[in-house]
Amino acid sequence: MDITAATLHTVSDTLRRWALDEDLKARTMADPALAAVAGRVAARYTAGPDVDGALRALESVAHRGHRGSIECVGESVRDAGVASQETEAFVDLAERLGRPGSPRPAPVPTLSFDLSHLGSLVSPELGLENASRVAQAARDAGTSVMISAEGSDRTDLVLDLWERLSSDFPETGITLQARLHRTPEDLERVLRRPGPVRLVKGAFLEPSAVAYLRDSEPMIAAYHRLADRLLRSGHRVSLATHDAALVEELRARHGDTLRDDHVEFEMLQGLGTALLDALQAEGFATREYVVYGPEWWLYVLNRIAEHPERVLLALADLGSSASG
Repeated sequence: MDITAATLHTVSDTLRRWALDEDLKARTMADPALAAVAGRVAARYTAGPDVDGALRALESVAHRGHRGSIECVGESVRDAGVASQETEAFVDLAERLGRPGSPRPAPVPTLSFDLSHLGSLVSPELGLENASRVAQAARDAGTSVMISAEGSDRTDLVLDLWERLSSDFPETGITLQARLHRTPEDLERVLRRPGPVRLVKGAFLEPSAVAYLRDSEPMIAAYHRLADRLLRSGHRVSLATHDAALVEELRARHGDTLRDDHVEFEMLQGLGTALLDALQAEGFATREYVVYGPEWWLYVLNRIAEHPERVLLALADLGSSASG
């Protein structure tokens, strides 16, 4: 049977719907057998369930010459108590990274998170309060935070809270998605503040009225226009992509500008490793993003959905785990 592009697109959309299906997530993770199977698939894309594994991964990242970013992955918290517990986990992580005499990569990795992980869906004020606590802990540790992108229905909330947070913590970064039709206007808004901008393609399931089809020519063109604007501005930018063809196009368009102090390439743990290492060896600034924690559902399914042929890797991981 031939697997067509249309079939792969359907698989990708199905995975993205599953990523957003909180009932499916709850049922899967509540079943010990299903949770164990799902966890074996997740192991390719995360540093494991606890912070110790993540810190070991960060040491490896630094040894390979990359800057680091770390996230205790999670999203869509709708209970204030849970949001407070998750906030404490990030504060503890920042304190651990900044503890004098403790083994850690240098420079200190940045902390990334979804605002909805810290309670923005409970109330914007709670999300801001908790994010401020993490930002202060990160500052005390000698680093900063990067706010992650969420679905387009949350973009206004994310940008509004980021602006409020960056009033007190101007070093705070923000993530923009090239897929969204609205992003050029959002970028002009973001450029009025000094925090770094992480430019990603965008992984969420979005209607065509809101976003370009992922990896379509219009989406790639949109990424280039946004990168052009950022690079011309001199603003700090993280070009976050695992797409080797896109990286080559960026290099052809911008040449040695990509070696300037305000520019870096960023890739996720377990994705684009060889490409990131090659860029670092050529003298480009590079960053690898390490994630850990039990709440990996949305993150991992979106990683597989980006390239639905990774479903085969997931099956191979299950097979190798079973045979081991």
